[in-house]
Amino acid sequence: MRKIKLQLQTTADGYLSGPNGELDWVAASWTDDISAHVEALWEPVDCIVLGRKLAEGFIPAWESGPEGETQEGIDKMNNTPKLVLSHSLTESPWKNATVTGGDLAEIVGKLKAQPGGDVMVAGGGSVARELIAKELLDEIHLFVNPVAIGEGVPVFPAQRFRLADATPFECGVIAMHWQPARS
Repeated sequence: MRKIKLQLQTTADGYLSGPNGELDWVAASWTDDISAHVEALWEPVDCIVLGRKLAEGFIPAWESGPEGETQEGIDKMNNTPKLVLSHSLTESPWKNATVTGGDLAEIVGKLKAQPGGDVMVAGGGSVARELIAKELLDEIHLFVNPVAIGEGVPVFPAQRFRLADATPFECGVIAMHWQPARS
């Protein structure tokens, strides 16, 4: 059965963004060690799940070939099929992306039952919080940036987790691999 994994960047005080969606706190200069960690995390992934708001920036950004990314990484992001979760879109305006809506538990159940590699939820605050709250994730990979912003969009609803691994990187970011502590 496929794993459903979530990858997010957060602040040290647990926010996904500032109060108005600001992301200026994200560590801009990832070092080779964190890049290798992310590549290994994404290696078994053959489906990317995004919320609609995130997809609107994520998909076009990768299609334009972002500066500082390898061609292999750009190709991986562009060639991996994407599932965009939306209540407002009925069809995809993007290549290699399908739009779906409805019950999140049912969508995740269908994804897990399909053959293939891991499914990576690449973020989107409301999608991430709902997946966490409904205990639909197998793994959570947080990249905690060395900054506190004091207020913003929180990552978590009330929940318990088990730390599977933590890795500090030269740039100051710490990767934390958590698993839900299910009852």
